Amino acid sequence: MELYRSPYEAYPFLCDDKEDLRCDFELFTDEMASRTGLLRAQVKDPALKAELLWVCELIYHINPTLRTSLTVTEEEKQRLFEAANRLKQECGSRCKLFVLTQGCEAACTAHLLRVQGKGLTRLIYRYCQQGHEVSPMLLDLSNLLSGYFFYLALKLNELEGVDEISYESRNYR
Repeated sequence: MELYRSPYEAYPFLCDDKEDLRCDFELFTDEMASRTGLLRAQVKDPALKAELLWVCELIYHINPTLRTSLTVTEEEKQRLFEAANRLKQECGSRCKLFVLTQGCEAACTAHLLRVQGKGLTRLIYRYCQQGHEVSPMLLDLSNLLSGYFFYLALKLNELEGVDEISYESRNYR
């Protein structure tokens, strides 16, 4: 059976073979960048808004990596690391807890992005397991994005005066 290709196709790679994860990666990063824009609209702090615009752009620079090449620089990776570390330091004791994903709207959006960072990492590993090589920096970036959004969620709750609610798993003690 021949695959129908709509003349209105939104993206030329949408009909790629189901085993080809490059389009999935591009859609995943596009969603992360879009959600980062949503988070930026929810944030009040001007410095964080500016930082989120940079993070959004960084995610879009990651977007074509599997189809072309990684153009993110070591300096940009370091800047993301420093931003995540700064937020971690600012959150202090909030970072020592496993917390429920709740709080202000912006923090909840940041938690969704944290999970998407993990999902992106998983997708990259699946791509590698298919025999493709990727730059180790791409895995560093996806993991750093997840950490950055976690610490940002804690910071956003702190800025809004929302307490974290610790969570203790019945399975992992």
